[in-house]
Amino acid sequence: MVAGGGGYWWWQARGHAEMSFRTSAVKRGDVTATISASGTIEPEEVVDIGAQVAGLIKSFGKDIDGKTIDYGSVIEEGAVLANIDNSVYAADLSVAKAGELSAGANLEQMNAKLDQAQAEWTRAQDLYKSKLVAQVDFDTAKANYEVAKANVSVANSAIAEAQAALEKAQRNLDFCTIKSPVKGVIIDRRVNIGQTVVSSLNAPSLFLIAKDLTRMQIWVAVNEADIGRITASSPVTFTCDAFPGRQFEGVVGKVRLNATMTQNVVMYTVVVTTENLDNVLLPYLTANVHFVIRKETDVLMVPNAALRWSPSSPAQIAPEARAQVATDPPGAPAGETKSGKGSKERTGTIWLKDGGLVRPLEVKAGVSDGANTAVTADSLQEGQEVVTGEVSASSQNTTKNPFVPQIIRR
Repeated sequence: MVAGGGGYWWWQARGHAEMSFRTSAVKRGDVTATISASGTIEPEEVVDIGAQVAGLIKSFGKDIDGKTIDYGSVIEEGAVLANIDNSVYAADLSVAKAGELSAGANLEQMNAKLDQAQAEWTRAQDLYKSKLVAQVDFDTAKANYEVAKANVSVANSAIAEAQAALEKAQRNLDFCTIKSPVKGVIIDRRVNIGQTVVSSLNAPSLFLIAKDLTRMQIWVAVNEADIGRITASSPVTFTCDAFPGRQFEGVVGKVRLNATMTQNVVMYTVVVTTENLDNVLLPYLTANVHFVIRKETDVLMVPNAALRWSPSSPAQIAPEARAQVATDPPGAPAGETKSGKGSKERTGTIWLKDGGLVRPLEVKAGVSDGANTAVTADSLQEGQEVVTGEVSASSQNTTKNPFVPQIIRR
């Protein structure tokens, strides 16, 4: 049994001795913890221009360069965007003007009748005092006077109604000329010349104008598990597939509270603001956003695999470190320990290459960017080789079929 156990240990040690380590150098640099998500670039403020009257689109206006309004046209506030056929509304205006004239003439007529009735009523009053007029004639003169006053009031009401009709007809005629209420850029033209727009309960949309494309927003959908770590004014970096190799910057503007649920996943919309002074960012591009949660600069860092790897045999550990390993086994994943003032810090173990063997080093783990982790330890230095895995030496010298999956021992 003893011989058998010794043979097994020799075989195991010999097998592991034929293993070589994959290593990586301890580097110094910046490590940034981020939350990744995707979103859509939107103009900061968009104005939807509609039509308040129905009619045929006859023509488009001109932009600041004197060209016909189209996609991407830059326009000033008050610029004419389009003209609707106004023949019907011009006729309505003429009818309204005629109605106002008729109402004015009727008022003059009623005023003349009132003057006549007032004179007859005054004369009847004088004659009635001298008992020279019959009671019935006296009453008739009084009634005619009151009716004349009422007719004048009705004529005045007709004047007000005619003026209102005239103002409405003028307003409808003015609506045939569609003007821009803001200065901006046309990002969408939804009508063509000759097309009929029908205004009903909802005004038809004709143009979409972005007020200022030098400032853009990104509407980012963020999972509920990450939303608690995102705060207003936090820095953001993002890229667009349309501009490979270029990175843009922004800040978190606000976190909208109206969450949406898709397939039982709750998502919140985070609004990111960014400058677009060179107008390179186009509306509705897809942005790959990275929210910067924490950043450490000029720190020592190791690959994340170095914190996960541990020796598969005691024979791989340097002799002077085996006693320490026996009493305090390393290799557990990085965990949390209490530090001063009740804060938490992560600890872990990395294995430094020591000749053909390895030795452990306990470190404090900081920020991780998914590939590397910032670590600190008293004896850790830049350039030291840290083990990230192992591979069989014999497998390195064997001709391999590139189409057959290879098994790497860890």
